[in-house]
Amino acid sequence: MSMIGTKMISDGKTAKQLFEELMANPARKKFGFGEKLAILNVDFQQAYTRVDMFKTAYETDPRQIEYVNAISRLAREKGMPVVWSQVGYMDNADDAGVWGTRTDTEDSLQNIKYGSERHKFDPRCDIHASDLQYTKRMPSMFFETPLASFLTWHRVDTVVVTGGSTSGCVRATAVDALSHGYRTIVPIETCADKHESYHFANLTDLQIKYADVEPVQTVIDWLEAG
Repeated sequence: MSMIGTKMISDGKTAKQLFEELMANPARKKFGFGEKLAILNVDFQQAYTRVDMFKTAYETDPRQIEYVNAISRLAREKGMPVVWSQVGYMDNADDAGVWGTRTDTEDSLQNIKYGSERHKFDPRCDIHASDLQYTKRMPSMFFETPLASFLTWHRVDTVVVTGGSTSGCVRATAVDALSHGYRTIVPIETCADKHESYHFANLTDLQIKYADVEPVQTVIDWLEAG
């Protein structure tokens, strides 16, 4: 039998090498920008951003929050919405469901309690009173949250997804955004993960299937030109 499709490739290349090759030779048409975007900032809370405080925190680009603040400011100036999510749970963690059953330590997901230091947004984030802020319980910013109706009200057709982790909540949010019919853009420098392999493997997969993975300057240029 001759094979028409692809047998799984194993060529020894790192996830970063594969990502860089893909970005250097894009093979697919971009989704591009529509008429109005929203900035979706995923879980910029101390549990994941404060590497000086928590073992669960991680850093990829040290300017990540600076970039996020910049594109969020530009979006506001253009009358486009900015959204921030954070993860948190009840004292008994019943609302974490099965996701909260794999470990039970002080660093575990389900032990991020409402109002705790781990739940709080990183103080470096420039969050305005006009921004939508809410606590989510599952990976995607869309799952059982007010996000979909909020974006519909604002007549958004494009979302820019930032935050962490690239392989977790950013990916889940980007896939859900595409599933909801949004043009989806993931700025490279605005995402972070614990390991280079997870980070670049998921950026590669997002670029191939679900989103436009772009330098953050691409988003800045579009907002400044609008």
